[in-house]
Amino acid sequence: MKMLKTTNQKLSLLGSVSLGTGVMIGAGIFVLMGQIAELVGDLFPIVFIAGAIVVGFSSYSYVKFSNAYPSSGGIVKFLTKAFGPGTAAGSFSLLMYISMVVAESLVAGTFGAYTLRLFPEEYSGYASILGVVLIGVAYIINISGNKIIEATATFTAIIKVAGIALLAISGLIISGLPTIIGNYVATNNKALPEGFGFVAALALSILAFKGFTTITNQGDDIKNPHKNVGRSIIISIAVCTIIYVILALSVAGSLSVEEIIVAKDYALAASAKPLFGKWGAILTILLAIVATVSGVIASVYSASRILRMLSNIKQVPDINKMKKLKNPSLIFTVSLAILLTILFDLTRIASIGAIFYLIMDIAIHWGLFRYLKKEVKFNPVIPIIAIVMDIVILSAFIYIKYVNDPFVLVVAVIGIALVFLFQFLFMKSHTDKDGNMKMGMEMDEEEMMKM
Repeated sequence: MKMLKTTNQKLSLLGSVSLGTGVMIGAGIFVLMGQIAELVGDLFPIVFIAGAIVVGFSSYSYVKFSNAYPSSGGIVKFLTKAFGPGTAAGSFSLLMYISMVVAESLVAGTFGAYTLRLFPEEYSGYASILGVVLIGVAYIINISGNKIIEATATFTAIIKVAGIALLAISGLIISGLPTIIGNYVATNNKALPEGFGFVAALALSILAFKGFTTITNQGDDIKNPHKNVGRSIIISIAVCTIIYVILALSVAGSLSVEEIIVAKDYALAASAKPLFGKWGAILTILLAIVATVSGVIASVYSASRILRMLSNIKQVPDINKMKKLKNPSLIFTVSLAILLTILFDLTRIASIGAIFYLIMDIAIHWGLFRYLKKEVKFNPVIPIIAIVMDIVILSAFIYIKYVNDPFVLVVAVIGIALVFLFQFLFMKSHTDKDGNMKMGMEMDEEEMMKM
């Protein structure tokens, strides 16, 4: 698939924002609302506001990085600039890559959960199978180099954003503002201090905004990248915040907390039925299907690009040498996504993704604050605030998972340990006797990103 730069076309700021919001407003909002409500009850609309504030502080580092180093390598480039090529940059880049693959699984699983709402209840156990089928379709489209993906990217984003915005505004007008009393305590969280669930829920709400990080991959595909990549991030977050909050208020006005929790994997479809009737629920499901299908196709492509780049700069083994396979980075990406979709339910997939993402996010802020004070102009207080917020949220989320679902933590710890161990051993394998690592950094960016 040819990218915009190969045709000398440049994205405008409006085009960049359209693509950014199209990535951000996707499957996350369709499934995370129910999971957040399970932790905080009718306070879940406020969680999205608080999550937007946290993401606002977090985005500061990405904006500064993007303004200083606009690159198609995005976060991989930022981490390499901050930590230098080696174990740290490679490990955190891999965590980012894995969190993207986890997001693919979340999107694919959401596709299955919503699609099955069109069928009788006895088919409800086939969500993961449908998710695997979608990932397979995404692979076929990506491997064929279908130009339609690029040509319809902005169009699809407009459909998703406009459809969800219309659903949210219409629902809020019909249902009115909900009553938020905040006296709900989850059954499995009764032993926790007051407010603990709210802080932990922020980890999930952040996932709904996580897609802003993919905007950093636009590099010089956008006009005036040193300014417009950062502007695109800020505007996209603002647009998504407004839509998420209105949508959350609409759902809260349509369903009780108990009803939202029961239908947590398809909460938006469930809330649409009492407001708009059967056809409203069907249209919501179809909107979710469009969002998830386009999201998986784009996410598979983006994640495989990052893996390809890591291979090119020798942060992972050179999978490009596997000549018998057409696009091995794509094959590896979809295989891992399929495995996660089969092994974990949506709640666990979201939890693992949140943990990996927050750790990587902390690394981005620390890299900017600790190592790039002389190269990048920024206010050092803001990355520190972002780090503190991330640590508090991650700690609360980890403790809740320790109490309620320790298996998630076992998987996360093993995954992180394997990533760092793999990177250490691999870096050591191509380090000479003088301690110099033979990397692929001498290649220019266009060469590294070729598919």
